Amino acid sequence: METIRPRGLPVRSTLVGVVATTALALSGCSGGDGGSAAGADGPLVFGISADPTQTIPWLSTSTQSLQVLGQIYSSLLNTDADLQPVAGLSNLPEVSADGKTYTFTLKQGVKFGNGSALDSEDVVYTFEKIMDPATKATSASYFASVDSVEAPDPQTVVVKLKAPDASFVSALSNVNTSIVPSDVPVDSLTTTPVGSGPYLFETRTPNQSITLKRNDAYYQGKPGLPSVQFRIIADEKAMVSALRTGAVDMAVFDNSVTARTATGGNVKVSTVDQLNFHVLQLRADAPALKDVDVRLAMSCAIDRKQVLDTAALGAGKLTGPITSPAFRSDPDARPCPTRDVAKAKDLLAKAGKSGGFTINMITSQGLYSTAVNEAQNIQAQLKDVGITVKLETLDSGEYVQRWLAGDFDTAIALNGGSSDPNTMYARYFTSTGSFNKVAGYRSASLDSLFAEGKATSDEAARKAVYAKVSKELEDNAVWVWTYTGNLYIAANSGVKGFEPKTNADLSTLWKTTVSSS
Repeated sequence: METIRPRGLPVRSTLVGVVATTALALSGCSGGDGGSAAGADGPLVFGISADPTQTIPWLSTSTQSLQVLGQIYSSLLNTDADLQPVAGLSNLPEVSADGKTYTFTLKQGVKFGNGSALDSEDVVYTFEKIMDPATKATSASYFASVDSVEAPDPQTVVVKLKAPDASFVSALSNVNTSIVPSDVPVDSLTTTPVGSGPYLFETRTPNQSITLKRNDAYYQGKPGLPSVQFRIIADEKAMVSALRTGAVDMAVFDNSVTARTATGGNVKVSTVDQLNFHVLQLRADAPALKDVDVRLAMSCAIDRKQVLDTAALGAGKLTGPITSPAFRSDPDARPCPTRDVAKAKDLLAKAGKSGGFTINMITSQGLYSTAVNEAQNIQAQLKDVGITVKLETLDSGEYVQRWLAGDFDTAIALNGGSSDPNTMYARYFTSTGSFNKVAGYRSASLDSLFAEGKATSDEAARKAVYAKVSKELEDNAVWVWTYTGNLYIAANSGVKGFEPKTNADLSTLWKTTVSSS
């Protein structure tokens, strides 16, 4: 496997471990295995492990949905190889001296797939939908500082903030803040997404595939492929077989063993870093977990290294709460840096639970490969201190619904990281956060710290703020953070021009071409 390494460091922060945008060198067909799924000049077949059922950007949470929607929709800003915001539908904003007014100038001539012009009214409409509590947008917390959004003319958007927000621009490069057309009913987007991205929605066969066709009017240039099909293959062995026979052109794996199995013949695999993190979520709102000593006991009872070695064969690194490279938490800065069964039992006794107790845990099949192994390992470790875990293994759709409803005591999850810790966590751990029901934990001190972190532009000062955030999360065992893994991008020899990025970001897929030779 080829490991993609950073090519450079940004001016504002040191992104340790973040990969640069380096084109895949996939030249020439190798003998022994099948060729490309495509004929000459495409289309491209991309294998994904679960049905991307969420089709409205601001409601999407699964990786598979975000991968597909990132091809259909465009966001106001994009990110460069170092995850720093750059121009997208708009140029980078002009910011007032007091840091509270952002003026965005939209690019001329951008159109949605239905032929309507993308203008400032669409941006205002999208942002107001996200901010409307009735919409229940996953990205609503990104706009917590927004006071008003105005469209003085078709190419200009003016956003006024209640207070300076250092994370606001970063949030606008997210798929969850992509711009939707104001002249299309939201309900219709659930069956026929309409965006301004490089590819247009064509057809969907539930649990089988989604087919997109080239948007010849894409504002960044003509996409390289006439069409892209996202084909749903839940079984990893079947995915590897499809790659090696040429039935699938590209896929992303989170399992190093599977990636090694896929490598060879006509398939090349590149390794990229993740900001995403594996975590045992403890809902402090759950009756069994309201006592902080119970949660701390669970945290002390778990050997994170054992979870990493068991689930991912050591292919990753232990992590604390924050994975944002410039603000990364120290994984040893927690009450039990290593497993401490005696301390866990003492904490349970202090909480009046010396006889143990029973909780439920949900995990998923299909969303990512290591979930069940993580759950079973943690279940066994907790049993050692008298905690009985009733494990529910759910299909991806049911898991997402239960998770969004906060219908669990504990959950095994792979959560998205971010280059900015506010966009990463404010939606979970502020009282009004979009996912606070999922997190089940809130405090006045965290609300204050997140507000301070947004209002601070000096990076050193922000680091100090988020170090305090990390400490509170660990000292209260809000969740049990385990590890960050690697991602493996597999592509056959006909794929040219794809530029791997951290988190296996697919924003450069539009530059890709594919041929059978």
